[in-house]
Amino acid sequence: MLDFYAWPTPNAYKVSIMLEEIGLPYKVVPVNIATGEQFAPDFLKISPNNRMPAIVDHDVIGGPLSIFESGAILMYLAEKSGRFWPLQPHARYKVAEWVMWQMAGLGPMLGQADHFKMAAPEPNPYAIERYGSEAKRLFGVLDKQLADREYIAGSYSIADMACYPWTLAHHWLGIPLDDFQNLVRWQATMAARPGVVWGMALMADKQHAPPAKADEMTGEILYGKKEFERR
Repeated sequence: MLDFYAWPTPNAYKVSIMLEEIGLPYKVVPVNIATGEQFAPDFLKISPNNRMPAIVDHDVIGGPLSIFESGAILMYLAEKSGRFWPLQPHARYKVAEWVMWQMAGLGPMLGQADHFKMAAPEPNPYAIERYGSEAKRLFGVLDKQLADREYIAGSYSIADMACYPWTLAHHWLGIPLDDFQNLVRWQATMAARPGVVWGMALMADKQHAPPAKADEMTGEILYGKKEFERR
């Protein structure tokens, strides 16, 4: 059994999709990031960056293994299961490139776009334009990559799992995908996979549309306006 520390966000969906695809038994341990549970001492032992998702695999020689960072978790689960990350070097590192691209670019940039549009205490037109434009550029990069292939790196892989939940951010960012038809086609292909359907249903009872603005307390916890102390 594997413990999966999660809350319904794009980064957690990446891991829940993978877990459903490989059929590995797991237990969800909720980490409510809006109320500060990510700062609990026991969780910080597993994820010192106070971010979820994280996993603890109890079926490891030498004792339980904890891993934080969604990209690292995807790679670990791919190696453990022997699926969705090719062994042949050319194919393997093409997948790794796109996982890193998501971790370093797609996720952070769309996260900033969401922050300045939905959570910033005061409107910042420059930041909204800056990160909105970068989100569109990244959608264009992915659209071009998908022009002549069904999946990002050719065959279905952890690269697709890493990117898919973040591409859905266009809904709440108000970015139309009319100019990214390869991306739209790929999203439909992904959405039709049973593992993706079940993975995206992670903690369905906790899912909700992002608020128009974060309240003061939530903003302090999520965005570090001031140090949050658990009470």
